[in-house]
Amino acid sequence: MTFPSADTLWADVLAVRQQQPLVHNITNFVVMNYNANALLALGAAPVMAHAREEVRDMAAIAQALVLNIGTLSPEWVEAMGMALDTARGRGIPVVLDPVGAGATLYRNQAITTLLAVGSPTVLRGNGSEILSVAGVEAATRGVDSSAASDDAVAAARGLAARLGAVVCVSGATDHILTPDGRHLRLSNGHPWMTRVTGVGCSASALIGAFCAAQPDAFAATAAAMAYLGVVGEVAAERVQAAGAGVGQLQIALLDGLQLLDADTFRSRLRLAHD
Repeated sequence: MTFPSADTLWADVLAVRQQQPLVHNITNFVVMNYNANALLALGAAPVMAHAREEVRDMAAIAQALVLNIGTLSPEWVEAMGMALDTARGRGIPVVLDPVGAGATLYRNQAITTLLAVGSPTVLRGNGSEILSVAGVEAATRGVDSSAASDDAVAAARGLAARLGAVVCVSGATDHILTPDGRHLRLSNGHPWMTRVTGVGCSASALIGAFCAAQPDAFAATAAAMAYLGVVGEVAAERVQAAGAGVGQLQIALLDGLQLLDADTFRSRLRLAHD
């Protein structure tokens, strides 16, 4: 089994910056602006388009599709299904973020509807979301997790096998699992990242950008999560050192996505695998 290294992950960062892939996002109102800025800071090109009348056309010209169910409506679920069908038909990678899975029956039904259209390339969620998608009862606090990422590893492993997809469980430790049994753990980041809305959703958007530049979805997911984790860690430390708070962290995260250098990335990265 092959696993990415600090050097290969950084090569993927450079590939995104060079290729500037177009990432089609059907995402939620709360994070739309921040996700777009995160992709731009990374070097990708975001488009936010959710109208049923154009999602097939938009998905067809994008290099990746990101679906985020944070703020749902029947029209959006239908649009997501249409875009997913188009992307799968064209071999375009799809990232699904099941925000708030388990919180309401409607969210669970939306996920079931989308998975009936086709499996995503990557499924990324917090511990509670991944447990819920796997069919394990898990308590949620709205869209926030009440389960640690470590608690969802077994469920994620089963989901990866069932969906034939890479599954990423984000948290204090990010777990990335594949259908063939690979398991990568990333331990970067900072607790303050949970106090800025849109960081988790931005992780899914970034995975889309990396999947567009790196055909191995496992490596692409690892690169996105590793890069964001190191960026968040450095940004939080700098903001705290300046005596500022989480409002400034939003800005520092975007700055870091643009400006993080290879030496800092390699020296900070905490990566392990089974």
